[in-house]
Amino acid sequence: MSELTVRAAQLDDLDRIVELRLALLREYRDHPLYASLRSDADARARDLYAAQLVARDETMLLAERDGRIVGVLRCVDALASPLLLPERYCYVSSAYVLPGERRRGVLRALLASAEAWCAARGLKEMRLHNAASAFGAAAAWHTLGFEVVEEVRRRVLPTTTQTRDTTHAHAGAR
Repeated sequence: MSELTVRAAQLDDLDRIVELRLALLREYRDHPLYASLRSDADARARDLYAAQLVARDETMLLAERDGRIVGVLRCVDALASPLLLPERYCYVSSAYVLPGERRRGVLRALLASAEAWCAARGLKEMRLHNAASAFGAAAAWHTLGFEVVEEVRRRVLPTTTQTRDTTHAHAGAR
């Protein structure tokens, strides 16, 4: 197996980052939260990910094998509720490994670099969300030491017209 390296992404990596992170979203095309990818997602992604690359409170890590980027993971130095500890934590997002590179240590290497980034910032906890139907991702995250501590639930609201009518009805009842 050839050597795997991990490095911080740079603006020069933007095209590949857009490609990988949109591939992640497209892999979840049947998921209720990620299925409605905008038609202009590529253009929006460039602006969004470029801003993330230059943000002071986050980093994007890239895994490379033989000079080819095979995985990405984003870390954000996030503020917690002012009522809870820790005050800050690392929010891990957008972890994606090319299908042909999975189960070859890429995610583990990305996470090791993320842990080093956390240590340098004094962060002592990592949090992430992953889709319940995440093609084995839940097992991978469990193996890497993450425990499930919360669920995300969704409720689709009625159409705008129905919502507006209901709001007016309640306002008149006061």
